Amino acid sequence: MPMAGERFCPMFTKILIANRGEIACRVIRTARRMGVRTVAVFSEADANARHVRLADEAVCIGPPAARDSYLIAERMLDAVRRTGAQAVHPGYGFLSENERFADACAAAGIVFIGPPAAAIRAMGSKSAAKTLMAAAGVPLTPGYHGDEQEADFLHAQADAIGYPVLIKAAAGGGGKGMRLVEKSDDFAAALASCRREAISSSASDQVLIEKYLRRSRHIEIQIFADTLGNCVHLFERDCSVQRRHQKVLEEAPAPGMTPARRAVMGQAAVDAARAVGYVGAGTVEFIASDTFAQDGNFYFMEMNTRLQVEHPVTEMITGQDLVEWQLRVASGEPLPLRQEQLDIRGHALEARIYAENPDQQFLPSTGRLLHLARPAESLNVRVDTGIEQGDEITPYYDPMIAKLIVWDIDRHAALGRMRQALADYRIVGVSTNIDFLSRLVACPAFANADLDTGLIERSRDFLFPAQSDPPSSVFFVAAVAGLLREYAAALARASHSGDPWSPWSLHDGWRLNIQPRRTLTYRSGDTRHEVLVAYAADGWRLTLGNESVLARGRVLDSGQFAGQLAVELDDRRLVASVVAVTEKQERHVFLNGTNYVILRDDPLHLVAAGGAQGGGLTAPMPGKVIALLAAVGQRVDKGAPLLILEAMKMEHTITAPKNGRVKAFHYAAGDQVADAAELVDFEVEP
Repeated sequence: MPMAGERFCPMFTKILIANRGEIACRVIRTARRMGVRTVAVFSEADANARHVRLADEAVCIGPPAARDSYLIAERMLDAVRRTGAQAVHPGYGFLSENERFADACAAAGIVFIGPPAAAIRAMGSKSAAKTLMAAAGVPLTPGYHGDEQEADFLHAQADAIGYPVLIKAAAGGGGKGMRLVEKSDDFAAALASCRREAISSSASDQVLIEKYLRRSRHIEIQIFADTLGNCVHLFERDCSVQRRHQKVLEEAPAPGMTPARRAVMGQAAVDAARAVGYVGAGTVEFIASDTFAQDGNFYFMEMNTRLQVEHPVTEMITGQDLVEWQLRVASGEPLPLRQEQLDIRGHALEARIYAENPDQQFLPSTGRLLHLARPAESLNVRVDTGIEQGDEITPYYDPMIAKLIVWDIDRHAALGRMRQALADYRIVGVSTNIDFLSRLVACPAFANADLDTGLIERSRDFLFPAQSDPPSSVFFVAAVAGLLREYAAALARASHSGDPWSPWSLHDGWRLNIQPRRTLTYRSGDTRHEVLVAYAADGWRLTLGNESVLARGRVLDSGQFAGQLAVELDDRRLVASVVAVTEKQERHVFLNGTNYVILRDDPLHLVAAGGAQGGGLTAPMPGKVIALLAAVGQRVDKGAPLLILEAMKMEHTITAPKNGRVKAFHYAAGDQVADAAELVDFEVEP
């Protein structure tokens, strides 16, 4: 640590955040607590975004596409000069690991709140980084990490390594530009696809090839170094639960990690940081065998020269604010703590809330958030987000809505916290992975810490159950919600009428000499569900099939259940939320931690038929056609690939819905397409 009397630069008074969304909001929160003013940057698509509203100042930097705004370094530097900011916090993604941007900041006399450009350059290429780590004595995964990139040569290397292998983009991260290849015949197509995606996300098509461990764990070490030669690690995170090589759930500490193995891995990470003269926050990622708890074997994968998405779980178990550490180190101060002063307290989990459809291979979802209710934050529950109700998930950026982080005294208690927090998270307007995450946390393999990167795939039966009709309680709750809404509307109309106390204004179903009855019809899939409503003095008698209940309900308008309903079905009391999307006649029933989506079958409401007609195939979201994989007139089998669409920096293959023939493509490779645009005229075989 520094000698007594050693002087440091004063803390910044204003910083610019060269990012958007939840990480920009996260940095603003710490900066404000430290008395540091913030400047936000935004594209035209983000003009009303939460990070713009939270910052002290904001500067527009260009059109919606990231390549025309957030990825243009000169516009960031111009915003710094115009606002008088002294430093730039890059967040993660975008320019955070761009050595040219770090160099440009230094040349302009602006502090880059991150590592030196030389360290970014050294670790920016996964291939070069592995060579450097080998020299530093850090264990490596078997594979090819060289510069020769000719396709046949790479194919031969993969054959020599032995399948399965993983093709990985040498630059970039976040699971972009990564393909698992199970056999030699699939290598060429996987390499081409990997390179296309790599160029889109990192502007480089160089790849490396590694042996794929069938059952492996992804364990990473958080490191921190200052400008005075001090370097520590803040323990590990287990990020094994992944889909499409992207993290879904992270936790700290790693289950099964012993103090001795933690010390060895921590030292390897510190050695890696020292080998490149690192400064600031970084993460050294390792892959370990599924028998790690017994044999302790681990291998270096890569180093991320930035703050990680999952850094909050480290903050929760150490009690440290890593963004504050970043600001202090970047201003020239020493690390706040020495290694022996750091310790682990309790257990933390982070779930990434995404706008995506897990049942459709996690296809991203776009649209406006019509309803958004988050769990209450506390010492045990934290929500990092850049999205609020009314905001829109666009195709221009990553579809992450929020990070949900929980902490408790041990893993078992933290799992309980996460289950409850997920049950309290309610979103309407886009598809989300919340129900999937709820099943994942309850999955026996995850609950018992039987972890590896293939957990989701090997637990498919549990995580992706067959579709079934909702329980009868869902339709009863939807009916009660609708009846309460009608009653409230009648009272509102009456209050504005000439006689607000008239009995004719009541919506109580009263009829002269007959028992008042009506039928409410709902649809779930192709099944109609008719709820017979008989008005009673103290509620409604609801009947669905052979089941009949006396129902009562009231709106809960205070406390943690604000906006929810208390529904009594005979002697059973339920707390639920029902959100109506009128134009679609959807009813989102949030009950017992699950979001059930049913349709109100109202004969007075005409619903336009959506989707493609006559065998057409439509775009699931706005994007660009990358390649046509079939010929016009070609006969194809069900599931055959027809074209590749690129959206949200990832490739999506449009496949044949049934056996049939391609009659026409409506777009060529390179064309931009809108959401729901008809892509292929497809004729289904009789």
